[in-house]
Formats: sequence, structure tokens, C-alpha cells
Amino acid sequence: MARKDYIDDPDAPPANSVVPSVVAAVVNDRGQLLLIHKTDNDLWALPGGGHEIGESIADTVVREVKEETGYDVAVTDISGTYTNPRHVMAYDDGEVRQQFSICFRARLTGGGLRTSNESKAVEWVDPSTVDALPMHPSMRERIQHALAVDARPHIG
Repeated sequence: MARKDYIDDPDAPPANSVVPSVVAAVVNDRGQLLLIHKTDNDLWALPGGGHEIGESIADTVVREVKEETGYDVAVTDISGTYTNPRHVMAYDDGEVRQQFSICFRARLTGGGLRTSNESKAVEWVDPSTVDALPMHPSMRERIQHALAVDARPHIG
């Protein structure tokens, strides 16, 4: 399913749903950040996805990282919340979601690299090279906050 993001765009369609979601900032022992090249918008991003009934939010992080990357992780802490009502994502099925995302830090515990129907590439990336990747500004913000490990969680 294709997706288009709008931030502070007066021509954005009005939201008709809110789906709590997560992303995970996973850094390996070499200081590289785990990123995926998404199939829905053709941009690079932290792995993550929607919260499902019956899960704790930490379970959602673990499941989504495994589904999209093949890696097993454990949640260590939260780096921020992102609920800007002027950021909506329009899908080709007519759904327009208001942003509701929580970014967590997680540590690698096992598994192995693989792609999925949501990730056409999975890579460990040096944080200094992230700016060169095609990425939505909201994802860059999450990465910046997640890598600032001495900072308090972002609330927005």
C-alpha cells in the first residue's frame, strides 16, 4: 500500500484514523544504526509499525523489528513521543492517519538480517551518513533524539 506524508501542509487531507505505532533505534556494538528502506514510501526509516490488540508496547517494538529486519531486540528505554496533529499519512485505500508514534531505544539480542514485504533493504548505517539518505524529516527528528542518549525523552 502506497503512502504520502504531509506536515504543516494546508492541502493535506483531514485525518480519519489514529493508530498508535512505534519505531526502534537499534545501535550495534560498532555504533551503527539499524535502518530499513521502506516499500510503502521508498524512504529510509527506523524499523517499526502499528500496535496490535493484546500486545504491550514493548512487545510491539520487538515484533516489528523482527518482522521488518530479522533481528531480535530488547527495549531499553524511550527516546520520544510524536503526536503532531499537523502530520498525517495518506494511504491509497483512503485512510489518513494522524501521527501517533513512540520511539524506543533497543539493543540487539540475536537474529539475522533479512528483508520483508515492508523493507526492501535492511542495513547497519554509520550515523554520520544518515543525512545522505532519502528520509522523511519526521524520521530524521526521531533519529536525532534517539542518538542523543543523555537527553530527556522528547514529548511532542
